[in-house]
Amino acid sequence: MSFLCEPVAIAHTPFKEKFAIPRQPQLAPAAKGLIELCAPYDDPLALAGLEGASHIWLLFVFHRATAPKSGPRLRVRPPRLGGNELCGVFATRSSHRPNNIGQSVVALERIEGTRLWVSGVDLLDGTPIIDIKPYIPYADALAHASHHFATEPPSPVTVQWQTEARRQAQHHRQRLQQPLIELIEQCLAQDPKPAYQQPNSEREYGVQFWDVNVVWHYPKPNVITVLRVDYSPQNDVS
Repeated sequence: MSFLCEPVAIAHTPFKEKFAIPRQPQLAPAAKGLIELCAPYDDPLALAGLEGASHIWLLFVFHRATAPKSGPRLRVRPPRLGGNELCGVFATRSSHRPNNIGQSVVALERIEGTRLWVSGVDLLDGTPIIDIKPYIPYADALAHASHHFATEPPSPVTVQWQTEARRQAQHHRQRLQQPLIELIEQCLAQDPKPAYQQPNSEREYGVQFWDVNVVWHYPKPNVITVLRVDYSPQNDVS
């Protein structure tokens, strides 16, 4: 038995690459996105009544997840376990899924025609959305639910700025009319480097948000210093 899924929408987000995307939705409230309906669902009638929901579920495809070279991937290495322990794929939220399907709950800020403005996204720019559903608090928020190794959000690392880097970020924040400084701090506070990798003060890391490239390093464990925030013309959003 097989099924064919067609996108109902496309996500437009600040995240141009997988690195530094929040590992769960809502961890970076400044990560704002636009969900744009595709034909034949690009009609306001498809969204009638959704304006009454504060949050929505997005079911999507990990369209840039790497396929296993041989056979199904039965076990993965969750970052929350340091990237060194193996767990069954169905015991994790790894992007390496049997059918590459993911789900995220995001805040619904507003609806304009056939476009939904959302925040708290953890999706790569261009992600295909295969379904949209309202978040129902009494059914979806289970007060006594638990998980043995993801009991609470990860402890944030300290994010600090070099003076010129913050000035650059403020300039691009005004140009983009987006909460760039908040987004950088919220994403980097989750320590995006691989969990198994030890910080190296000599190594620089970089990631692209919208059309800027953010560069940082680890001057010491659990501390990130933002070094530069440069315009990246290949990802111009104007």
